[in-house]
Amino acid sequence: MALDPADQHLRHVEKDILIPKIMREKAKERCSEQVQDFTKCCKNSGVLMVVKCRKENSALKECLTAYYDDPAFYEECKMEYLKEREEFRKTGIPTKKRLQKVPTSM
Repeated sequence: MALDPADQHLRHVEKDILIPKIMREKAKERCSEQVQDFTKCCKNSGVLMVVKCRKENSALKECLTAYYDDPAFYEECKMEYLKEREEFRKTGIPTKKRLQKVPTSM
């Protein structure tokens, strides 16, 4: 299903808020190893986490920044957003609600 190029105009809020939100979520998934390492370090370090977890924090920032700065990754997230927006315009139902399980019994 190809998107209509004329329908790819993005509003300010879409460019600056909604697409970056998708980017953050996807980048966290793709950097899950670094997220887990940093989280584990923080849990084990208590109040000293600022000092003890620098290496894990740097690795996490490096991984996330690589995605945030990647134009191809931005385009991938933009296309995902446009598909969601198109589906919402057709159905009037947000993706989140469409993907929720419908109860089988009432």
